[in-house]
Amino acid sequence: MIRAAKGGLPGWVVDTYVDWKFRSSFRGLWVRGALEGSEAGRLVYANHSNWWDGFVLHQLGRAAGWDTYCVMEEKNLARYRFLSRIGAFSIRRGETASSLETLRYASSLLARPRAAVCIFPEGELRPFGVRSLKLERGVELLARVSGARCVPLCIRYAFLEHERPDVLVEVGESHAAAPLERYRTELEAAARRLEAATSLEGFTQVVSGARGVAERWDAVRGHG
Repeated sequence: MIRAAKGGLPGWVVDTYVDWKFRSSFRGLWVRGALEGSEAGRLVYANHSNWWDGFVLHQLGRAAGWDTYCVMEEKNLARYRFLSRIGAFSIRRGETASSLETLRYASSLLARPRAAVCIFPEGELRPFGVRSLKLERGVELLARVSGARCVPLCIRYAFLEHERPDVLVEVGESHAAAPLERYRTELEAAARRLEAATSLEGFTQVVSGARGVAERWDAVRGHG
């Protein structure tokens, strides 16, 4: 497997680039719900609807003060190995030996202070929306082996009142290891709440991004 290789100058360079890329592409990152900042590790599980999802979790982790890691398909991480510098590590889906190695490695990461190991239990990209989710068992197994608290999280990319898209994140209540059905129920509930949002009311901005033409014009006129 490919392990995370955070830190040092290469890590700083990739971290800085991802931060710039995110901020220049979106108006902001908005969160509804509590981002727990305890010293204990947490297992973050999220829907997977967009290429940007891993970068969203990276930005979210920075805002929350987490030491963030993310599971990634090995063939993709091998292609973009620089992502290991910001915490990506690999799994070869469908291979038992690889899955067990990744499970042990992820469990060791969760024992570290402030660690957040992020996983997409759907296992592949699927469109955002309220539907019956099909999850793989890795999230349940990792939670049981590590004993970490589990944090459900749903991501939505939305054009609301502005030119640039906003990234909305719904954070559910953390829970202990549970049967797979619990993870599906939590993600579907978060998706329903997030899909119903028609404005930024109730959300807190944790990362600011680029302003659109109208916002820059309002600033020049003294209205923004």
